[in-house]
Amino acid sequence: MSSTARFALPPYLFACLLGLFALAGLWYGLGKPVMLPDAASATHKLQCASYTPFDKDQSPFDQPFTLRPERIDADLALLSKRFECIRTYSMTGLEGIPDIARKYGLKVMLGAWVNGNPVDTDKEVRALIASANANTDVVSAVIVGNETLLRKEVTGDRLAALIAQVKSQVQVPVTYADVWEFWLQHPQIAPQVDFLTIHLLPYWEDDPRGIDDALAHVGEIRREFGNKFAPKDILIGETGWPSEGRQRETAVPSRVNEARFIRGFVAMAEENGWRYNLIEAFDQPWKRASEGAVGGYWGLYDADRQDKGVLEGPVSNLPFWPQWLIASGVLFFLTLVVAGPVRNARNALALPLLAAIGAASIGLWGELARTNARFAGEWLWVVLLVGLNLIVQAHGALALSARDGWRERAFAWLEARGA
Repeated sequence: MSSTARFALPPYLFACLLGLFALAGLWYGLGKPVMLPDAASATHKLQCASYTPFDKDQSPFDQPFTLRPERIDADLALLSKRFECIRTYSMTGLEGIPDIARKYGLKVMLGAWVNGNPVDTDKEVRALIASANANTDVVSAVIVGNETLLRKEVTGDRLAALIAQVKSQVQVPVTYADVWEFWLQHPQIAPQVDFLTIHLLPYWEDDPRGIDDALAHVGEIRREFGNKFAPKDILIGETGWPSEGRQRETAVPSRVNEARFIRGFVAMAEENGWRYNLIEAFDQPWKRASEGAVGGYWGLYDADRQDKGVLEGPVSNLPFWPQWLIASGVLFFLTLVVAGPVRNARNALALPLLAAIGAASIGLWGELARTNARFAGEWLWVVLLVGLNLIVQAHGALALSARDGWRERAFAWLEARGA
């Protein structure tokens, strides 16, 4: 530090320590592990989880549509350690699921995708019937359609006829799956099924429920359906909570909230003897295109098949916080290096605090981009905005510095561009 600024060393060092402590506190506070009661363990398997076998860069809209048998095999090997069964949604490309499930001791609730195209629907239904009859030791139930009434792709009467068609040709129980309100709006469906499959997703309700009220809401609806449709059984066919994405009123996505919901729900379901299927086994990035970022983060495992800590053990909202702390710390020190000596005691205090705030802001923006950016165009915007923030950071740092030599020239260049 130059002689003109040597007197500022004590406040400068104090502000540096304060900035580093602030960065460490920020990232640890965001990522601090939270302990919750476990839902699953090596000796306690859960009932069922929704399964779609896409890699993180795949979607059902890809043409040509191809699924890797080795991916399905590895997935079911992993899920068999935690679950007794899986639920599927379509027959297309999944004809081999029962054989692989049998290999790992899993049961399958086999689904057919029903939509407004009668040719596609007929193909799905025929494949469903054939697979169910060929694999009665593995297929525990068949699900004719998923949220088809919600999407308004077929009428209630047409759906009831499809269910009756399947029921007359298979030996296993038959059901249909939809958000709970649509069972009430289409009363002709319930008499056709062996049991009702209802979706209870407090985050997606028209009146979203926050995490503190979500389990009470699920319990209330499940009891209401149990009473209304007795003696038919009720399967909670989808329930869960997102770990990332936008907040809907009081419903806040986070890993800790996902773990709170799933672990609390499993305890409630087991206490009451309810059947359930959790949504979903793995994060599905392709869903972000239609549902926003939140659609890609309902998995119990991430898209790379890494455990998110939802079911057991400590869980963190930001498991990568040490890496972000290191990145922010590096940016903090680089800002100080770019600035060099300061002019006075006031700037000696301000510079490290500016460096810490800038490093934290860019790090938080990077984490937001990691979870929300979906394609190359959005990542390009991320790079451009981070670059712009780095320029602003450098300009602010030089404005507080003593500015001699190349620093003075750099500051003058930035000033000229901003004029």
